[in-house]
Amino acid sequence: MAEGIPEVSIIIPHWNGIETLSECLDSLKLSTYQNIEIIISDNGSTDGSQDWLKENHPDILLLEHDDNYGYAGGCNRGALVASGSFLLFLNNDTIQEPDWLEPLVERIESDSSIAALQPKILNYYERDLFDYAGGCGGHMDIFCFPFARGRLFLDQEKDIGQYNSAESCFWASGTAIMVRRELFEIVGSFDEIFFSHMEEIDLCWRMQAMGYKIWVEPQSIVYHKNAVSMPMYSHWKYYLNHRNSLLMLLSNYTIPVTFYVGIIRLMLEVVALGYAAVKLDINHITGILRALGWILIHPHTIVNKRKHARKHRRLQDRKIMKNMLNGSIALAYYLLGKKTYSEIKSKVF
Repeated sequence: MAEGIPEVSIIIPHWNGIETLSECLDSLKLSTYQNIEIIISDNGSTDGSQDWLKENHPDILLLEHDDNYGYAGGCNRGALVASGSFLLFLNNDTIQEPDWLEPLVERIESDSSIAALQPKILNYYERDLFDYAGGCGGHMDIFCFPFARGRLFLDQEKDIGQYNSAESCFWASGTAIMVRRELFEIVGSFDEIFFSHMEEIDLCWRMQAMGYKIWVEPQSIVYHKNAVSMPMYSHWKYYLNHRNSLLMLLSNYTIPVTFYVGIIRLMLEVVALGYAAVKLDINHITGILRALGWILIHPHTIVNKRKHARKHRRLQDRKIMKNMLNGSIALAYYLLGKKTYSEIKSKVF
């Protein structure tokens, strides 16, 4: 432990996959930052991960849970025992450049209004490509469809330095997100209803509603093996993406905006359903229908989330929406042919 250097608690939610986790930990051990603790929050692994960790990494704090609480639940339980002033939630299917932590700590310490930030996230297998999960800073349109600098839908741009500027964004990727510990506790941590996917967007939205900013620091670099824990085209992934996006929309906007945006979003869901039907994509069709069904039978959950969001809200929707795409990313992408973040930004931000 280095005196005077803020401690960073790296919290890794884990469920099975010893080989993947081993590579991540080997990479972390090469980090040049001098004051870190590593916490593995094991979500009931069944492949012997716990015994392997005790034998090969006895210096790491291991939390053994009796069930799979998902990304959100695993991270929250890790945060409860963390001692660092900064929490860094990290996917187990990542590796990092040795000097990845210093730029993140320097950036968040330089501005007290920054609540959370992420590094540049590149594809593990093709390291000149931005990764699907967060790229170089997450953004979202007003209908709650997310995208990122360097990635629109499934189109991933090559990294040629075009997004090397540190700047504000709407959400920091849960692949590797650093958060101020005190704010994480105040805002209420990750919402475990999300289980996995978009819980970090929901968290970042709530922090912005409190008046804080979200940033990306591209001088920090992480490589990610996307879709290791959940196949890209699985029913479960489609379901969580649609359900959690709708849940955010219905929970975080004020009532007038919820009605206005929600009606248009419902029409976009119908379009997405029709598109999936034309492609005979059964997983996508059933994922959308299941998501809509969940929303219909859980109004009490939405009401409770709205009450929680209202308790911490300091900014009105119009100020938060200035950080969103004022239009539909789906229409810009599919109808107008905009395939890069630069094309989108030049038109509508």
